Amino acid sequence: MTAPRPTSPAPSPPPTPPGSAPPFSTLIRTASHAQHTEAENASFMGDLLGGRLGVTAYRRYTEQLWFVYRALEDTSGALAGDPVAGPFLRPELARTAELERDLAHLGGPAWHEGLTPLPATAAYADRVTACARDWPAGYVAHHYTRYLGDLSGGQIIRGTAEKTWGFARKGDGVRFYVFEEIANPAAFKREYRALLDALPVDDLEKQRVVDECKHAFRLNGAVFRELGEEFPLSA
Repeated sequence: MTAPRPTSPAPSPPPTPPGSAPPFSTLIRTASHAQHTEAENASFMGDLLGGRLGVTAYRRYTEQLWFVYRALEDTSGALAGDPVAGPFLRPELARTAELERDLAHLGGPAWHEGLTPLPATAAYADRVTACARDWPAGYVAHHYTRYLGDLSGGQIIRGTAEKTWGFARKGDGVRFYVFEEIANPAAFKREYRALLDALPVDDLEKQRVVDECKHAFRLNGAVFRELGEEFPLSA
């Protein structure tokens, strides 16, 4: 997933008044903090954010994101009417087309030829697909860890890419991080957290969602580790 990291979902909400239960959006954030921190401290991400890797590493990372977001978005149509996952499926969040635009800029029109996911990426995408098929609340856990991260800490990667590899500000190469249809990201994230707080499931299911959120961060961390093996600068 030091300075703000790419998977940081959002700034902390206001403190919970004494004697009241924390909102679910607070619970899911705090309960997964350790897994989040472990993922974002991967050597690959540190090297990328530190500008110590070349654009090839950035392209490779972007390729892995494409597999994950295809899994998130190719399955979303079947969940549109679902009472648990449906409210989270906002078209302004869609990233696959923007990733493909970035990859065409990075690798040319044939960027997808011969492209295969890393083993960790394949496992990550498979888990997202399985949740979308069988467990909508689990899909929400993956949706949360990815999209709120893009709107928050993901902007750090955009800034690094623009500065380090000369991409035009908010231009091709960093389109993935540019949410042109979200005029007020802070307000959008507040609305998203309100949806989490109103998730129509019982406490036991909420705990399962928290556990899946932790698992999502571990899956993301595994991708970082395999990328670090390809680009072992810190070693």
